[in-house]
Amino acid sequence: MAEPLVFLPGLMCDARLFGPQIAEMSADMAVTVAPITRGERVEEIASGLLDQLPRRFALAGLSMGGIVAMEILRRAPDRITRIALMDTNPLAETPQVAAAREPQIVAARTGRMLDVMREEMKPNYLAPGPQRQDVLDLVMDMAGTLGPEVFVRQSRALQRRRDQQEVLRRCKVPALVLCGRHDALCPVKRHEAMAELIPNAQLRILEGSGHLPTLEQPAETTQALRAWMAQT
Repeated sequence: MAEPLVFLPGLMCDARLFGPQIAEMSADMAVTVAPITRGERVEEIASGLLDQLPRRFALAGLSMGGIVAMEILRRAPDRITRIALMDTNPLAETPQVAAAREPQIVAARTGRMLDVMREEMKPNYLAPGPQRQDVLDLVMDMAGTLGPEVFVRQSRALQRRRDQQEVLRRCKVPALVLCGRHDALCPVKRHEAMAELIPNAQLRILEGSGHLPTLEQPAETTQALRAWMAQT
């Protein structure tokens, strides 16, 4: 039987981000979604998760979940059997983006968090198509469930995150780098560079997807994850 698979969701997302994959993959492997909602630093979030997760596990993170996954790999490489990084970013936050988060934090604290999320999760981050509005609606529902305090903590963690490129260079486990062709937030070129950093990484670009391939192209994403889990 395959080792346990741990999913880490993105900013203001919960287990529903991986709903199709949980439904498909949990029939023949242990699947967990670990929350990244506690802590105002990526290091703090990763440390808290390592206290709760299995001794060894496969790790798949999307967007902010990928950022936390890279920190877990940095801290405990011997516990990670394989890693999948989806629509994410190994670089530290730029000063400009870090500064732009401040008015968002103020807005969230004053009852306007959903307005911030509507602006942050712009439709052009997703692929065009009839499913786009349904995906956006689910994103808003997940954000509303988690609430403004989580938004503030996650925003602070993103502001303070470190560059993880050296961690990727040292990666020695099977790695999948996956992104949607239409992802304007974490573009394809960044993922191509990530795949070049990781020895023997597999790069998958999903043509019909944007920033959230697990929901936009669930079957293709699940197929890529199954192939990655089958690697020796």
